[in-house]
Amino acid sequence: MEILGLHVGLDYSDAFVRVCVLDQQGQQVANRDCANDWRAIQAFAERHGAVREAAIESCTGAANLAEELVSKAGWSVALAHPGYVARIKQSPDKSDFHDARLLADLVRVGYLPRVWMAPENVRELRRLVRYRHDLAKQRRNVKLQIRALLRDQRCTAPLLGKPWTKGWMTWLLHEAKVSEQSRYLIGKHVRRLGQLAEDIKEVEDRLAELTANDAVVKELMQQPGIGPVTAWTLRAEIGRFDRFRTGKQLARFVGLSPRNASSGQRQADAGLIQAANPELRALLIEAAHRLGRLHPQWRALRDRLSRKGKPGSVIAAAIANRWVRSLFHAMRRIAA
Repeated sequence: MEILGLHVGLDYSDAFVRVCVLDQQGQQVANRDCANDWRAIQAFAERHGAVREAAIESCTGAANLAEELVSKAGWSVALAHPGYVARIKQSPDKSDFHDARLLADLVRVGYLPRVWMAPENVRELRRLVRYRHDLAKQRRNVKLQIRALLRDQRCTAPLLGKPWTKGWMTWLLHEAKVSEQSRYLIGKHVRRLGQLAEDIKEVEDRLAELTANDAVVKELMQQPGIGPVTAWTLRAEIGRFDRFRTGKQLARFVGLSPRNASSGQRQADAGLIQAANPELRALLIEAAHRLGRLHPQWRALRDRLSRKGKPGSVIAAAIANRWVRSLFHAMRRIAA
């Protein structure tokens, strides 16, 4: 007789996927490796009955496989948070057999720590945004290497304005009193800066084209303190604002909520939570610095906290936290 309501756990790897099938009572029906292909996984699991729901840990490649199982096999697939799943395990041992079994059992009893599965268009945007971030990081590192060469040669620029302006770059290439080998290296670094600038411009043009008709990006661009790079990053990393129930949830997701460190009679916090995308949090902190200088509402908050003796980093984090919460209410009505 066909067994109905099967629950499937998928332990993903590039070479193969471990597939565990449990029935409604938690009895193991099958557990073996399958080819990393949705057809092979579907054929193996549905050989034992209809699949009610499947679970797979979030990792590189897992979302793509999960989307194929949803769109082509017609399954209901949930992504699991790998960190929380590891904490749930009751054994220090690790094997594909037990990992797949645990995922199947968690989704069966409703205890699976789920994460949002971003659609393909958001994942594509993330790839471009993160590539741009990597290029910007390389540009920053090249500039640091140039400044290090100047410091090593005890070479100080005359009053030519801020570094990296046209006048400063002319001085760097032609007038800076550095050794022959340092001048050679500076020339190589400057050419690398030019190439990185072209690459960043090319990626930004592609991002602008990709998001030209994106309603979320358009609305983000209307918000104070948000430019194109911030809008693209928020869209890529957050995806949908309406997947959060409250602004506090969103602020915690982006790492702007204080971490509670209270115990007994002691009430305290331990800075911002660490479980967040560090690049996204840094971007929002930078936006908070701009808002504190340019926007009347946030400038008033900055001045009030400053009078209380709060350091600048705490003030920026407080502005970012409250701003993100207000952004949630402005954006949740926009359909993704």
